[in-house]
Amino acid sequence: MIREFRAVPGLNTFFSAVLLIFLASVSGLQAQQTQPPAAQPTQAQQQQEQQPSGSQEASQEETETSKVKARNYKKWSFNVGGGASLTNGATKDFVRGGGGVAAAGVARNYSKYFGLRADFQFDNLPLRNQTLQLAQAPGATSHVYSFMFDPIINIPVSPNWGGYIVFGGAYYRRSGKLDSSTAIPGSACGGFFTWWGTCYAGSLPLNGNFLSSSMNQFGENFGGGITRKIRPNMDLYVEFRYLHGKGDGTTTDLRPITVGVRW
Repeated sequence: MIREFRAVPGLNTFFSAVLLIFLASVSGLQAQQTQPPAAQPTQAQQQQEQQPSGSQEASQEETETSKVKARNYKKWSFNVGGGASLTNGATKDFVRGGGGVAAAGVARNYSKYFGLRADFQFDNLPLRNQTLQLAQAPGATSHVYSFMFDPIINIPVSPNWGGYIVFGGAYYRRSGKLDSSTAIPGSACGGFFTWWGTCYAGSLPLNGNFLSSSMNQFGENFGGGITRKIRPNMDLYVEFRYLHGKGDGTTTDLRPITVGVRW
């Protein structure tokens, strides 16, 4: 006898769901196997990706180089010049203006605006005619050597024009010689011999040693100048200074005007 099997309710539905899940899993696995692998970056692409970083480093190096090149000042600069001096104070009473000047200097610059400058200067001190009469001398020579050490403040105005200010201490060595004199040793000193530096206790030395004089004085100086570029590494300058020295009971006061070049 043949038995008739009946479908169990829900069983067909269960097997159908399992079959669908199995088929979906197989399809997904095949899709993963057939999907091409992710493309690996080539060496050229890696170099291209690294290129921006290299460009930044190169740009930074170029910027640093340009900063070094942008330094438009020299660590050391030199100057020479010449001119004439005006006089002031007691010096003006005995020395006529217009004595020749020769100057030279060197500066150590620490920035575009600030440095230290040392100068040597020679000033001729021609005595006035009435001074020679007071000295009872037919002629004379007189001069002063100046050694100055100053801070210098540079003031750039344009690529071609600029200025500077100097101020500081100074040492002066003033000396001179009368050709001869009919002044009597031991006689009272006048104003000239006091300034000349050969008056002792109010009178001329008895030994007659008053024709030559020399004295050391300390003081100050300050002034400034205007510069004009004439070559890529050379400036023309015009400078005015005030010099004041004091020592041995007298003073030396000058106003030198100097024209020169610095490089």
